[in-house]
Amino acid sequence: MFMRRRPLLRAAAVGGGAYALGSRNRGAREREADQDQQIQELQAQAPAPVAAGGGGISSEAVQKLQDLAKLHEQGVLTDAEFTAQKERLLA
Repeated sequence: MFMRRRPLLRAAAVGGGAYALGSRNRGAREREADQDQQIQELQAQAPAPVAAGGGGISSEAVQKLQDLAKLHEQGVLTDAEFTAQKERLLA
């Protein structure tokens, strides 16, 4: 009688462990599927990205702005001079 209980107990323990592991994996898969669905819904709701740029600024104007920024960082141009030049280029 004792010999028979041990294999049944072992089988019950293995089966119970497998069931618990399977349940946990199923729950994880369901959560991941829900997250994927939420991500897709949010991406569908996201507004279209706004085109970067300043309304058709030429590459020459961009280069001049970069040069002005370097001069401003070096201290050659004051804040007021930099702002004035920047507005002149962007106008």
